[in-house]
Amino acid sequence: MYPDAYRYSKEHEWLAVDGDTVTVGITHHAQDQLGDIVYVDLPEVGSEFEAGDEFGSVESVKAVAEVYMPVSGEVLEVNEGLEDNPELVNSSPHEDGWILKLKMSDTSQLDEMMDAGAYATFVKQETE
Repeated sequence: MYPDAYRYSKEHEWLAVDGDTVTVGITHHAQDQLGDIVYVDLPEVGSEFEAGDEFGSVESVKAVAEVYMPVSGEVLEVNEGLEDNPELVNSSPHEDGWILKLKMSDTSQLDEMMDAGAYATFVKQETE
C-alpha cells in the first residue's frame, strides 16, 4: 500500500526522492480519509517553502484538507493534470496523483521522514 522507496510525513504526505529533487503527494491513507477528491489547489512554480508550510489544499466531497510541505525548497513543477482530473489523487495517489516536484534546500530534512514500515505503524496507531 505504501511504496518502500518513498519517505512519509506525519501529515500524510509522501516523497519520492531523486537526488536533491523530490516528488510530493498525499498518501493512500490520506486520500481514503478524504473520499472523492474534486479539487487540488496547486502552488505556483518557483514558489519557495519551508518544511511545515502549508502549500495548498485538497478538496473532497466531504472536507477540505490543507497540504503541508514536508521539506524546504523551491517548486520546480506542479501536476497540471490534477486541474482537469483531481480524482487521480484517489485512483493513483502514489503515482499519477502526485502534486508537485521540489528542489530541496536541505536534504538532511529527509532524516525526519518515516520509511514505509514506520508510516504504516503510524497510521495504524492513529486509527486505533
